[in-house]
Amino acid sequence: MEQKAIRDLSLEQLKQEMLLHGEPAFRAKQVYEWIWKKSVRNFEAMANIPKTTREWLNAEYSLRCVEVAEMQVSTDRTIKSSFRLHDAHLIEGVLIPTRERMTACVSSQVGCSLTCSFCATGYMDRKRNLEAFEIYDQVVLIRNQAQEKYGIPLTNIVYMGMGEPLLNYANVLQSIEMITSPDGLGMASRRITVSTAGIAKMIRKLGDDQVKFNLALSLHAANDEKRNRIMPINETNTLEALTGALQYFYEKTENEITLEYIIFNKFNDGLEDARELWEFAKKVPCKINIIEYNPISQADFVNAEADAIAAFSGFLESKRMVVNVRRSRGKDIDAACGQLAGKK
Repeated sequence: MEQKAIRDLSLEQLKQEMLLHGEPAFRAKQVYEWIWKKSVRNFEAMANIPKTTREWLNAEYSLRCVEVAEMQVSTDRTIKSSFRLHDAHLIEGVLIPTRERMTACVSSQVGCSLTCSFCATGYMDRKRNLEAFEIYDQVVLIRNQAQEKYGIPLTNIVYMGMGEPLLNYANVLQSIEMITSPDGLGMASRRITVSTAGIAKMIRKLGDDQVKFNLALSLHAANDEKRNRIMPINETNTLEALTGALQYFYEKTENEITLEYIIFNKFNDGLEDARELWEFAKKVPCKINIIEYNPISQADFVNAEADAIAAFSGFLESKRMVVNVRRSRGKDIDAACGQLAGKK
């Protein structure tokens, strides 16, 4: 008989399982705390649970823990991990250390269905969505790396790894619930950013659900013709649709919105491109992250020249936009933005 995934159960469901087995109801709360607050990886570690109960749990249930299959450390201290799931699929996550923060970049799907032409994950098939506990496990494992390697606690989480988070909506929100809950990791929602390629109706749903975390839109071009060429999702989620969705999201949540803009040489790095970005950005309260392009073998894009980036960001700043130029980290181990591909 196949073991059941115990982390699929809510506290109330776990309580019912305990009662059916003749255990006291309070035992569910104890087990739940071991699983989510203390992040144990086996039932034997549950020290205050009777041995007979642990043996029953071990026979009936599985924690299906995510394992570190391989770990690489960049010259800039970025750590990329290949994570093995219970069904042998591989995903990748990254610890990004900077002077101000320790950030975990986590995946939400095995592969991706969106086929963005500049992203290594976009050249993979989407195998399946990640379960909420598989996303949670990435955070726990990367948090442990931050403590063990650098002695610094994790400060931020970005859902910017493999996959489109808003196409795994329920599991992504459930994972954030366990990461932020006092019964889980207890991290602050404002320290979490979910990045989307732009699914307008799901951005509106985030607004309806009045989420507390931050939202980032991977924009990369501010006219439909160019964006269609590099991001086919734009054909059904136009810039006009995204503008309306972002405005709705902000009205409902007043949460920070970030526009992410990978800048490619001779494609989207001109002053006309900067003007188009300003025209889009001024319609919604936001900040703009200009991101270096990180080459991948499947595509011919090249990062913009330094003077073009300076002129581009200078134009936006002259329009009183909040602009950050993000330097890539972990490029030497294929851990930078757009390079994750779950390589074996």
